[in-house]
Order: sequence, then C-alpha cells, then structure tokens
Amino acid sequence: MKIANKPIKSYLLIVLALTTFFSYASDPVKSQDGGIVDSEQEVKDYILHHLKDSHDFHLFSYTSDGERKHIGFPLPVIVWGENGLTTFMSSAFHHDDSGEVIVEKNGSRFVKIHSKIYELEEGAEAVDDFHHPTNAHKVLDFSITKSVLGILVIGLLMLFWFSRLAKQYKKKSVPTGFGRVLEPLVVYVRDEIARPNIGDKHYRRFTGYLLTVFFFIWIMNLVGLMPFGFNITGQLAVTAALAVLTLIIYTFSAKKDYWQHVLWMPGVPIFVKPVLAIIELAGHFLIKPFSLLVRLFANISAGHIVVMSLIAIMFTLKNELGTVGATGLSLVLSFFITLIEVLVAFLQAYIFTMLSALFIGMAVEEHDHH
Repeated sequence: MKIANKPIKSYLLIVLALTTFFSYASDPVKSQDGGIVDSEQEVKDYILHHLKDSHDFHLFSYTSDGERKHIGFPLPVIVWGENGLTTFMSSAFHHDDSGEVIVEKNGSRFVKIHSKIYELEEGAEAVDDFHHPTNAHKVLDFSITKSVLGILVIGLLMLFWFSRLAKQYKKKSVPTGFGRVLEPLVVYVRDEIARPNIGDKHYRRFTGYLLTVFFFIWIMNLVGLMPFGFNITGQLAVTAALAVLTLIIYTFSAKKDYWQHVLWMPGVPIFVKPVLAIIELAGHFLIKPFSLLVRLFANISAGHIVVMSLIAIMFTLKNELGTVGATGLSLVLSFFITLIEVLVAFLQAYIFTMLSALFIGMAVEEHDHH
C-alpha cells in the first residue's frame, strides 16, 4: 500500500518517533516545586523513574492552578507479610513514594519507599532523616505492576493473533488480514533460526518456544517505544526469567553425548578434563544465561536512556540555544535515534532467539564418534 508514492511503513516510523518524543517530553514526573521538570537533576531523576517498574499506571500529567495533576489508574498490590497474604489497590499510597503514607491492612502496616513496599514493625516510623526505612522489612511482592500488566496484555494479544492464524490454515492455505503479516515472520524464525541451529531432526520440538520468545520480546521492545510508559524488557527480572526458561529447556533436553563432552571431554589429556569440566559447567549454567539476560536488558535500557537524554536537551540547553533552538535540536536527534531503536527492537529479539536456538542445538546435537 502506498500513499503519495511513498511506502506506508515510512509514515508509521515517523508517527512512532514523534509520539515517542512527545510522550517523553510531556513529563510524567513531578519536580520538587510541583512544576515542569526542567533542571539537570530533575531530568536525571525522571530518566531513572521511567526505567523503574511501577505499582500504578501513569498516562499523562498536566499543571492546573500551579498544582501538578497525574492521570492514570491504580493496579492491585498483592504482598505476603507477617500476617499472610494482603491485597489492596495501589491508590492507597496516593501516588506517594516518599514513605510518608502508611497503609494499614490485615493487621499490618505497609509503606512504599523508592517504589518498594515494606512492612513496618509495631509503632515504627516510616523513614529516618536519610530517607531510609526504619524498623521495616521487605515483603514478598506479587503485585500486578505496570510491567506485569504489559506482559499479560501482550501475551493475550499473541494468543489471539496466533490462534486466528492457526484457524485460517485449517480453512485455506494462504492466510488473510493480519495473518499475512505474521506468516513470513513465522517462516523466517522456523527456516532461518530454528532449523539451521538445531538441525532437521529436532528443530520442530523447539520451534514453538523460539517463535514465542521472538514475538514476545519484539512486541515488548516496540511497546516500550510507544507513549504508554512501558519498559518491560528494561527490567532485569523479565530478561532473567526469559534466560532461565532457555536454560531449563537446553538443560533438560541435552543428550547424553552433550553431558559427556561437558563433564569428561573426550580427546584431551586426562589431567585437563577436570579443569575443562568446571569451565564447561560454568558456561552452561552461568555464562550462557547471563549473556542472554544482560545483552537484552542493557541494550533496551541504554536505548531508553539515550532517547530521553536527547529529549532533555530542550530543558538543559534552552538558556544557551533558546527554547526554539533547543527544542528543534532535541526533536531532530531523538527522531533519528528512535528510528534506530525500532531496528534495535527487532535486532535484540532476533539475537535472543538465535542464541537460544544455538544453545539448544548444541545440547541436542549428536556427535559422530569414529
């Protein structure tokens, strides 16, 4: 489809970049005086705030009569403390992150400090003079945070899309609608990632997992560029969970021949075998999953930091370049970086899937002994 002889995908990239720019520039963080974030320290705090997960969902902010208004909706808080399971809505904290609002539920007292929930002991104050929790301990937090909400929504969308694609294949050989977008990507992951790295004999067993991981990471990366405030793959817990899943799959799918090469490498001097076994075990259980989780987490987080830092030019350089000059420079730089981030979103999903397929292929490979 073309509009004015230009591919529609070009317009989509421009819209995505512009919406990302204006969503970040709309400032979801309140400054110390309740106004717009415009100082260097407030910009740093804003970037760190955006990278963190949240117990509520923020949409946008605006200033009315000198007071900063935040528009969004609360999410369920589910914690396990001294008195067992306790649930309440995050609005009970009144969007406060300073530790001054204490929520009393189920015979326990809870406070949120630096986006973490603590349970206070009897008669204890929330924070000390250094803004640290006093006489408090962490709880097991099973809350539906913003990242968890994003994961659930993306999971349901994927289930809906691919269920419809599967039903279309039952009725006709060529899918229609959105299925025509998904089909070439499914074929690409199967024929260019799964089959070459795992082999013709075993690739079908693991193609479902690789497809799930690829689309899941790719969509989460793209959602992180949209004006919803999601930073799902920028959370270390999310990337670690994905890496652990790959670790579990290639560990329990590994052939006897693979473990023989790991624990007692053939063809090397016997005194070297124990040293190689330690190195191979460290690579299997530590280095491989660590490379998966850190690469995805670091690249996505760095991309968000770069984009928001370039957008912050309109605040930090407005005195030197003027409001128009600083805004124009910020818009141009952040626009091109956002276009690159669209490519990075796909690239990181591809790399994670490729490495997962490679690790699985190494585990299920059957060596020929002569």
